[in-house]
Amino acid sequence: MADKKKKNLPPNAQRYQSFAKQREVKRPLLKNCIKAFLVGGFICFIGQIISTIYVYFFAFTEQTAGNPTVATLILITMFLTGFGVYDRIGQFAGAGSAVPVTGFGNSVISAAIEHQSEGFILGVGGNMFKLAGPVIVYGVFSAFVIALIKTILTQWGGL
Repeated sequence: MADKKKKNLPPNAQRYQSFAKQREVKRPLLKNCIKAFLVGGFICFIGQIISTIYVYFFAFTEQTAGNPTVATLILITMFLTGFGVYDRIGQFAGAGSAVPVTGFGNSVISAAIEHQSEGFILGVGGNMFKLAGPVIVYGVFSAFVIALIKTILTQWGGL
């Protein structure tokens, strides 16, 4: 299909496409995947350390330590984003820093910082939740569907 489209192009466009293809930078896919894996894993490792601290020093159980752990990771991300550190981590790690909850925190805080000149209500508050709103709605809806499935399976004796 791509060859068919290429044949329909004028000669100048065909020459430009071949010129651009020769000079296209080859992305180091394996290297990027390894960096994303290691940084994402390290963020999760830090989260596990924080969770363990909550369990052993603040009398949380393993089941209840999750919420304060997530809140702590987002708080740390807020500071790292505010000081410009998390952006450098994101440039290095790519998806490895975007997939954990810290990526969500970074995107919310970045929007707040970017729009602070428009005021706290319309700038920070309004733009900060452009991304957060759909993510929260999707999370709540997904939790509802999973709970509904679990309830139905439990009632039928499947679990």
